[in-house]
Amino acid sequence: MKKLFALLIVIVSISAQIQAQPLAKHVILIGLDGWAAHDFDNVRNNIPNIRSLIKNGSCNMHKRSVLPSDSGVNWASMFMGVGPEMHGYTTWDSKKHDLPSSTTNKNGIFPTIFSIIREQYPDAETGCTFEWDGIKYVIDTLAISHVHFFSEGWEPVEKNCDHIVKYITESKPMFYAACFDGPDGPGHKYGWYSDGYYEYLARVDKCIGRIIQALKDAGIYDDTIIVVTGDHGGHDHGHGSLAMEDMESPLVFFGRNVRSGYTYTDPIAQYDVAASIAYILDLKMPEVWRGKPVKQVFIR
Repeated sequence: MKKLFALLIVIVSISAQIQAQPLAKHVILIGLDGWAAHDFDNVRNNIPNIRSLIKNGSCNMHKRSVLPSDSGVNWASMFMGVGPEMHGYTTWDSKKHDLPSSTTNKNGIFPTIFSIIREQYPDAETGCTFEWDGIKYVIDTLAISHVHFFSEGWEPVEKNCDHIVKYITESKPMFYAACFDGPDGPGHKYGWYSDGYYEYLARVDKCIGRIIQALKDAGIYDDTIIVVTGDHGGHDHGHGSLAMEDMESPLVFFGRNVRSGYTYTDPIAQYDVAASIAYILDLKMPEVWRGKPVKQVFIR
């Protein structure tokens, strides 16, 4: 009986070790500020690289923003795995928690996907680049290997992409968030679903093509999952309302162990992004996180 019990323990242990493997060794998050799911199929929406990721990956067009449907609060939720009532960042430009965070890590900030990677993989290479400086307040910069702010904003997107491509090729990060300040910038300037909005998306889509090529040049493409999403949508020249155009943005997964040509319709929230990245990398999630990984899109 004791031998049988010992054998069962060994079997369970081996099974756990087999199960506890990352789905991919690298995750690239491409965040598009203000990328709305509304009007996605407009013929002016010339985004062949994104459409290829969707065709050969998995997509949900109804990911909900947290309230309000503004930038700071939603980038925080994307990286922190909870809503504003827990992390405390409540406005479009929160530079610190407006409410006391329900918990903080050793750096004095609510646990982010970056900080849990640093805790569990101290030597991991991680990076975050952004065109809107509000991002730096919600990522925990002290836990990240490479942080870079593009001070000229969203307009020189091709120049900004040069830096992104160089970093991926040279550093081969475990996790990297490339955060673009558009189409939010063009949306405010020209209007959502305007020619200027779609022209910017076409430009950033070319950058995404370059990012994909950089992954190939770095030799990590076959062991990478790409995630593309937005923080909120928009309408007219703004966002922040309860309008569904403001509240919904696409969530796309592509790459190693991701289902191809799969549309998933289960309800998805902004804070599920962090949980899904943690699941891909086989990270232990903080108990305080409320996000759930989108397991149905992965093959395990």
